[in-house]
Amino acid sequence: MLLRDPNIPISSEVLAEALGDAFGAYQTLEKDLIERLGLIYQWNFYKDGKAWLCKVSFKKKTVFWLSVWEGYFKITFYFSEKTLTGILDLPVNRQIVELLNNGVHIGKFIPLTLDIHNQKLFSDLNEIIKYKMSLK
Repeated sequence: MLLRDPNIPISSEVLAEALGDAFGAYQTLEKDLIERLGLIYQWNFYKDGKAWLCKVSFKKKTVFWLSVWEGYFKITFYFSEKTLTGILDLPVNRQIVELLNNGVHIGKFIPLTLDIHNQKLFSDLNEIIKYKMSLK
């Protein structure tokens, strides 16, 4: 994971350098998904993970977390046993569903992490985001 210096705030330049070719995908995510859906994103440095993470939320609900890696970024959703079943009904790539089925529980939550190198997964990502936003 990159972006581990608390003294270097997040900016477009910092993200472009870290993400390389995936920066275009990040910009598209920011404009076409996050802003279009009315989500709020906030970068914070978390001392426990010793890195900058982006929390993306809708109203008071956390929708997903974004972390930056060399040349790509990861988006992680957290689902409970109860909300997990709704993913099975979404029109998303079955490989994503398998990731979720094979996920290791973290307490009472099951994470779904997607590695984003380009915009290829954005259609599926849009479906998952809308589903997560609809949960109470």
